[in-house]
Amino acid sequence: MTYSFLTLSRDDNVATLTLNRPEKRNALSSALRAEIARAFGELAADDSVSVVILTGAGSVFCAGFDLSEFDQSGDVVAHFTDDDNPVVFHTALGTFDKPIVGAINGPALAGGFDVACQCDIRIAADTAVFGHPEIKFGAPTMFTQLSYIVGGGIARDLALTGRKIDAAEALRIGLVSSVVPAAELPAAAMGCARQIAEAPLAALRVVKATINARAPLQFP
Repeated sequence: MTYSFLTLSRDDNVATLTLNRPEKRNALSSALRAEIARAFGELAADDSVSVVILTGAGSVFCAGFDLSEFDQSGDVVAHFTDDDNPVVFHTALGTFDKPIVGAINGPALAGGFDVACQCDIRIAADTAVFGHPEIKFGAPTMFTQLSYIVGGGIARDLALTGRKIDAAEALRIGLVSSVVPAAELPAAAMGCARQIAEAPLAALRVVKATINARAPLQFP
């Protein structure tokens, strides 16, 4: 498994996948989205991996889609209609048959917030920020995955207002399981992943299939 915009490391049966465009705030370019889809497909087929930690390089988890790839017409919806790559990569995450622990190391915004919501468990650094600012420039937000986590009322608030919330509020509303100092995040995420990985992979796949069935991926 070799990638240009991801790094992959292994610790026994736990794999850590890192979005690796720190100079671009780990923005989801078309190439990065394609690599994410490929990586999760390969990890799904690897029975030596039981759990995946997903995180970002640098101080940002993911700033969302790479706006430099959009045309200047302002028609954001048309971009996604013409390019099915976002659907492919979200589907790769949303149908992945093993647990994903999100180590949210900084801001997770727009499409990056969606990626965080597709993790099964989220552990946040105290520097993490979440929000859907893309609603302000015409991009519909992915409401359903967020609503499964925090409930419909709070999801409506965040999806429609585009307001940002800090790690403390994310913990209060149940978006994240815990908040730790940024320096302690890798160890906290690995501790969680190892605890999950104590269970047989077959059992984890049954539970994950139930999770995926109860929270099917939907697009705006």
